[in-house]
Amino acid sequence: MRARVYKSHQKYLTCKILETGEIVSAVALGNLLKNDSSVVVGDYVNVEKMQDGDEWQINQVEERSSEIFRIFVRESRKKVTAANVDALVIVMSLTRPAFKRGILDRYLIRASQWELKPIVIFNKMDEFEPQGDFDIVFEAERLKGIGAQVYEISAIKKEAYLPRFLPQGYDQLIEALVGKTAAFVGQSGVGKSETISALSGGEITLKTQEVGKVGKGQHTTTWSELAECSKFALIDSPGIRSFSVEDILASDLIHYFPDIEEVSLKCKFTNCKHQENSQGCAFVLEADQKNREALFSRLESYQRIREELGEVSDWQKKF
Repeated sequence: MRARVYKSHQKYLTCKILETGEIVSAVALGNLLKNDSSVVVGDYVNVEKMQDGDEWQINQVEERSSEIFRIFVRESRKKVTAANVDALVIVMSLTRPAFKRGILDRYLIRASQWELKPIVIFNKMDEFEPQGDFDIVFEAERLKGIGAQVYEISAIKKEAYLPRFLPQGYDQLIEALVGKTAAFVGQSGVGKSETISALSGGEITLKTQEVGKVGKGQHTTTWSELAECSKFALIDSPGIRSFSVEDILASDLIHYFPDIEEVSLKCKFTNCKHQENSQGCAFVLEADQKNREALFSRLESYQRIREELGEVSDWQKKF
């Protein structure tokens, strides 16, 4: 019978039989346990009841449409934590905690690496008032080059809040998630749990342990699991909460900035540094293009992260 893995804990996997909706606990056959990524949350599997009792077993895993993973460079090993995800939903705050472009770009690197559709949510917009040099419209514009969809909402006000700066808000976000399996990520304090609860109509809640200061909430989940509501499914995993990209090789980073890579391929020299004085640099030659400022902000982010990754040799990486 066809089923989907909803929770993975030690050797037992909680599965939902798709035809009946029955929730069962199953063990995987030995040939499926070649490594710790053989059967993960989100997998579609075939299960059958064992002849000697009420226990179930997984005897087949279907081919995956996507994987959420980390690379352990020194061990040349890939650790998969979830599968068959359609979108990476990145929840950001513009107030408490303050917006950090570098963190957003790190999440976007993961979306590109995992080949997931990026959806960016600016939450707590009921508290936000424009000030200084920050421009939310520009922040949305700079993401068009990678096909990210951007929404502004207030999770605590739900439908009562109407977008003031961007064309897409709560209603459009709901439409974008219908029928999809999404992985939600975001810093502590951005309102990820409230956002998930609002979008699911209260059907999905994540337990958090608050510890005093804003931005210090801790999730109590200790293993990957999938939850669903009538609109969409959500995968929550400790393995996708970190915004560190230290396991990515510096030489591979540009592949996860598709907008930057596209332009860089037009540079005259393959080792171009993309600086103002770089001869034959496509970024300099195309400096008058309409999206120049947005593109250059992405280039700056790429160069900064590339420099950070380059400080540690690939063979020294602990991942």
